[in-house]
Amino acid sequence: MAERSTAAVDVADNSGDEPLTAKADKATADGSAETQETAEQSAPDTDRERQSGGPGIATPDLHSGHKLARRYRLEECVTRLDGFSSWRAVDEKLRRAVGVHLLPADHPRARSVLAAARSSALLGDPRFVQVLDAVEENDLVYVVHEWLPDATELTALLAVGPMEAHDAYQLVSQVSQAMAAAHREGLAHLRLTPGAVLRTSSGQYRIRGLAVNAALRGIRAERPQRTDTEAIGALLYAALTQRWPYEADAYGLSGLPKGVGLIAPDQVRAGVHRGLSELAMRALVNDGATASRQEPPCTTPDELAAAVAEMPRIRPPEPTFTAPPEYQRTTYQQGTYGRTQQGLGPPTAPVAVPPPPLQSRTGKALKWTVAALLIAALGLGSWQVADRLLDQRKESETTPTQTTTGDDDKAIKPVKALKIAEASEFMPGGYGIKPGLAPNTIDGEAKTSWITDQYWNFPNFGNLPKYKEGSGIIVDLGSVQRVSVINIDMYRSGQKAEVLAAGKDASNPTSLSDFSQRLTKLETVGGTLKSTLDKPVRTRYVLVHITEVPTDGSSSRFRGGITEIQLKG
Repeated sequence: MAERSTAAVDVADNSGDEPLTAKADKATADGSAETQETAEQSAPDTDRERQSGGPGIATPDLHSGHKLARRYRLEECVTRLDGFSSWRAVDEKLRRAVGVHLLPADHPRARSVLAAARSSALLGDPRFVQVLDAVEENDLVYVVHEWLPDATELTALLAVGPMEAHDAYQLVSQVSQAMAAAHREGLAHLRLTPGAVLRTSSGQYRIRGLAVNAALRGIRAERPQRTDTEAIGALLYAALTQRWPYEADAYGLSGLPKGVGLIAPDQVRAGVHRGLSELAMRALVNDGATASRQEPPCTTPDELAAAVAEMPRIRPPEPTFTAPPEYQRTTYQQGTYGRTQQGLGPPTAPVAVPPPPLQSRTGKALKWTVAALLIAALGLGSWQVADRLLDQRKESETTPTQTTTGDDDKAIKPVKALKIAEASEFMPGGYGIKPGLAPNTIDGEAKTSWITDQYWNFPNFGNLPKYKEGSGIIVDLGSVQRVSVINIDMYRSGQKAEVLAAGKDASNPTSLSDFSQRLTKLETVGGTLKSTLDKPVRTRYVLVHITEVPTDGSSSRFRGGITEIQLKG
């Protein structure tokens, strides 16, 4: 269980007490609730040690304004624990905010922290908060990492309330895929809490502290993949219910009632998505608890990511519009101006009396002049209207009318932009690249894009087996529509791409074989991919399929992407 494999160990590590560490290790191994409670009850006795860094460990005496490597100026201490401290700092060379972990070079965990930071930096996956520097200098070890001022901790998001199904789906999908990629490189997190997950303003989830947070606290696990998978299940459970899936309160969330065990999220709160509820239980399988449909547990992030990919896609909620205030008509518009109504008394203003007509000879001349001008204006207007109608008739006679054959033998109406309900990443092998950026392709903003990772040596996504069928974006029109015009802005010219459409009866297509209708041929395209179809296609799902990406400014690095997708029909 996530809480039993991390929180109990945290207590042991914070205190620096060997007997308590042994108890926490036992809690991790056997999942015993009594053992966990014993470790937690011992925690209050170590508060003073925790503040001072623990027995025998001296916390570095640093202050705001201290500068590391003549570059990183410490601004604010955000954590001081167990002999190390974490700071918000400023990189004066690049003029940006950064985060810094600091501990003495003779700290028993200094070597492991340096090794973890350097391994994490080599991963280079943008789904993780990047390690920028890891240095031992002047009896200090410090790790510098990204600081994301526009991102919000999952802890803060859950404090507001449970997530909508679509947001929870994005959370478990992105986090499980990121952790699966990390474990394939031999890296584990082991402390994947709500405080370690951030959501950026674009809706992308970023994970901080990969390997480093566990090394700072001395956390280890016999089954690291199982530990991280349970932690993701706990995050999903909390997102669906706003409750922590264990009896103890944690991270600002209330725990489950004592003595009832682990119950499914859809039994904790009404309206929880059934598929996501079952997915959380599959990741949190323990003490005999299983998913309601008795599906096998997910024991690795890879298995969890695959289970998420097999689920029907969850759409974002429809936007709600606030009705404008009722239009208040004036007294004149209500037809009561100058009238006395029953029970209302006399009107507040006197009735306007029109002036008498002009009776003089000058008045008569003026009247005839005005009449003549009106007649001339009407004649001129009629001539202009007739001329415009004639032009429109000629234009309609010279413009051919499109007709269709097949199911609907009717003339097509003038093309119009089709509303796209959702955009998602094409993941034929279950491995995503940056699924959180997929909505950028339909947001109408030229500044935002879905951008791939950077690949080395090969334009076909680094020649990686998991991307042998390429990648791209699937757009969902919400219902079957008639598509006749394609207009796509590519992130970079030189990409090899094609546009395919699923059959009109398709539901949640995920593989290339599901997209049976070819709209454009596979070829290297420029900055835009445009096409007007000879015959409109009826479909709900359209795939912009990319098989090769262009160079990233050098001969060995490749990257591509899509900026905006527009369809008309």
